[in-house]
Amino acid sequence: MEVTPKAVTEEVTEEIEEKIDLVEEVEDVKVSPEEFLENFDWHKYEQGIEEVEEEKLKAFEDALEGTVGFVTEREVIDGTIVRKTEREVIIDINSKSEGVISLNEFRYNPNLAVGDVVEVLVDKREDITGQLVLSHKKARVIKAWDRVIAAHDTGEVVNGFVKCRTRGGMIVDVFGIEAFLPGSQIDVKPIRDYDQYVEKTMEFKVVKINHEFKNVVVSHKALIEADIELQKKDIISKLEKGQVLEGVVKNITSYGVFVDLGGVDGLVHITDLSWSRINHPSEVLELDQKLNVVILDFDDQKTRIQLGLKQLNAHPWDALNADLKVGDKVKGKVVVIADYGAFIEVSEGVEGLVHVSEMSWSTHLRSAQDFVKVGDEVEAVVLTLDRDDRKMSLGIKQLHPDPWTDITKKYPVGSTHEGTVRNYTNFGVFVELEEGIDGLVYISDLSWTKKVKHPSDFTSIGDKLKVQVLELDVEGRKLNLGHKQTQENPWDAHEAKYTIDSIHEGTIKETTDKGAIVELEEGVEGFVPGRHMDKEEGGKIAKGETVNFKVLEFNKEYRRIVLSHSAIFRAEEQKNIRSAAKKSNDAEKPTLGDANDALQALKDKMEGN
Repeated sequence: MEVTPKAVTEEVTEEIEEKIDLVEEVEDVKVSPEEFLENFDWHKYEQGIEEVEEEKLKAFEDALEGTVGFVTEREVIDGTIVRKTEREVIIDINSKSEGVISLNEFRYNPNLAVGDVVEVLVDKREDITGQLVLSHKKARVIKAWDRVIAAHDTGEVVNGFVKCRTRGGMIVDVFGIEAFLPGSQIDVKPIRDYDQYVEKTMEFKVVKINHEFKNVVVSHKALIEADIELQKKDIISKLEKGQVLEGVVKNITSYGVFVDLGGVDGLVHITDLSWSRINHPSEVLELDQKLNVVILDFDDQKTRIQLGLKQLNAHPWDALNADLKVGDKVKGKVVVIADYGAFIEVSEGVEGLVHVSEMSWSTHLRSAQDFVKVGDEVEAVVLTLDRDDRKMSLGIKQLHPDPWTDITKKYPVGSTHEGTVRNYTNFGVFVELEEGIDGLVYISDLSWTKKVKHPSDFTSIGDKLKVQVLELDVEGRKLNLGHKQTQENPWDAHEAKYTIDSIHEGTIKETTDKGAIVELEEGVEGFVPGRHMDKEEGGKIAKGETVNFKVLEFNKEYRRIVLSHSAIFRAEEQKNIRSAAKKSNDAEKPTLGDANDALQALKDKMEGN
């Protein structure tokens, strides 16, 4: 039932008379509330025809303040739900009229019922129709911050409604305020499905408030941790080395597995998961898997707990065949490869090392990757076996006969063969005749004619090269080979051709500070000293020029030919000098002038004039 302002005034007249002394004097006249209401033109005021002095209105407000049924705008008070429709909720706040609030403001509370007491904000005491305007949503916002701050200060547990997912977490309605729930604060274990929490009401603790940006962060994990902490203290107090506990795989990393022991986490390192080698813990375990583990060690505070899984089973070496001995053949799988060799798993958890030197009879350096790869099934021979230290060495080359056994029959001194260039150094080339047998060709035994500075200038790795066995050391397992010996020595023919003082055409191939290398016919090379490179017309022979040379020296043993270009025309000059001297001696009564003329002519010729 709607109540008029006049009726309200009559009801509270006695209270107003007690406060009448608070009414201010207006125009030197004391005005009572009854007189003010009777004489005031409400119609003119609503239409804006007559403006009311602020002093009069304030006096009226002060007179009514504190009386029954009087409410102040923007005030948050409690109201009772007296009726509920499909769209609205009718609220009684013990005032002159009831207020109406949209049901949408109560979506967070699906169990709202008649008789419930809710907080409301007096938005307007009367709208244009005289209706009291209330808001539950605004009241919750105003009061929410006070509640959130109080909950944060006291650690109070609050209820929140999970509205939706967002980047990195969830949005939670707490007292009407949208708070952020980080993904890491939902539970103590990693959460992979956030959607399972949407539209659920849960308990939270307010862990952070940013007053400047009006941000609130809540945590559900904090509540769980508080309970777990009690369990953890109980569990930790009972831990002992060697104790076997049941746990659940909580997290898997590349270096191991974290196991939840019921509030306390322990780490099973990857090396303690299995007696066999594994590349990643996921090969043997999966998330949320239940398993038994043994406590291997922990620190003084028992916060870091080292667990083991393989220790629950007997060591594989203990189950190794007792009859296995050195010399026996075994089969296994390659599990690890290093530069120095490969590890072969001959049975679960039992491995043997095949050193790279035991993979082939070949003596030149190679890598284990050249012979096997991870996953290969191989056969090997047991070379050493130490059950106490749990070590075993294996060999693969022992499955084949040693090629050096009958080396003298297959490769006698003087025999000629074809091999493959495997490697070279500054002093020679290593040539492999067959798997396990290779020899060295010294740089001086590569060519009869060429001056080889480095083997790479003569041949390349992988090339086929014809060689002759020069020396054989069976005990030292060494072969000395030669390539030039497979060809006729051209210096036998060169000895007859390049005689002293013979003249041959050649091309300057390369110059040095001491002279030049001359290429003659058939690829033969000679050396011309710098003082023998002078030209008759002046200057020196340059690289690439082709001229005649005279042989000054020939050495078959050291394959050396010394040449000279200057000696050709200087010999002619000497011949002319001798001829002129002879004529001078044979002439009748030669004069001093004739001799001087002859000498001057000779001098001019020698000087090139």
